[in-house]
Amino acid sequence: MKDTPKIPKKKLIDMYRQMLLIRYHETKAADLFAAGKIVGYVHLYAGEEAIAVGACANLRDDDYITSTHRGHGHCIAKGCDVKYMIAELLGRETGYCRGKGGSMHIANVKIGMLGANGIVGAGPPLACGAALSAQIRGTDQVCISFFGDGASNQGTFHESLNLASIWRLPVVFIAENNLYAETTPQKYHMNVRSIAERGAAYGMPSAEVDGNDVVAVYEAVDEAVKRARAGLGPTLLECITYRLRGHNEGDDMLYRTKEEFEEWKKKEPILRFKKKLIEMGVLKENEANKIEEACLKEVEEALSFAEGCPHPKPEELFEDVYVSYP
Repeated sequence: MKDTPKIPKKKLIDMYRQMLLIRYHETKAADLFAAGKIVGYVHLYAGEEAIAVGACANLRDDDYITSTHRGHGHCIAKGCDVKYMIAELLGRETGYCRGKGGSMHIANVKIGMLGANGIVGAGPPLACGAALSAQIRGTDQVCISFFGDGASNQGTFHESLNLASIWRLPVVFIAENNLYAETTPQKYHMNVRSIAERGAAYGMPSAEVDGNDVVAVYEAVDEAVKRARAGLGPTLLECITYRLRGHNEGDDMLYRTKEEFEEWKKKEPILRFKKKLIEMGVLKENEANKIEEACLKEVEEALSFAEGCPHPKPEELFEDVYVSYP
């Protein structure tokens, strides 16, 4: 893991806390799904926390992100409250989408989280729209677009990179490469070594990053965000990572070996970061434990809150379908 001399101590601790909060949220979501309390598919972000946290640590509240079907971590990293996250998963009216979006469609536009999305590759075009809006309005806002390795083969990905490059849009494209497009290994669905190589075709800088090293992600995105804010255009980053759950809950994961899983488990981002922070003297073991306990308590309290909230009323079925304009 990279050294952290340029990152303030408070930010390092905040990033550690956010990574833990995401992990505990995902563990709780898995339990709720197994208990039959969550309707629909659930795709967990466990194992990929360093990407969302390291990236979003560079953003302001008025910046934007677009997400994927695996969006819980992006939401929390951008500032969403786990109380309203779990309420949404349980279909309660206090959820971010009043219980009508569920796991794959959580959004909070007030803080620039433009939505998780069940359509593979849907995020990059939306990111271009948000970035174009900022450009037209003359702000220095940026948009980060998260997407998976499978989405990099969609036409939407290539069209978006091309458009962003032509118009020098303030977008940072982040490929979360967890090595499998659902169940298909990367080597079977693309004939180039890396997604980052594709940036050259569109005249934009690109780089591969250790997606399990939150500091490496933070520094790479820091450079890309500064470039975007300065009007110098988009960047493509490929963050190599590995999900610790299946593609979705209920996935038997027969497409990957136990040996591969155990090898990647040794590289999981939270324990790596905790060890580094303790080695650097940023945290003591007991301080790290207290943060863990506080995050676990926050998630438990969020569940209690959500379970006490009502479901939307049947007569509200057709409300919130379209955006209302003044």
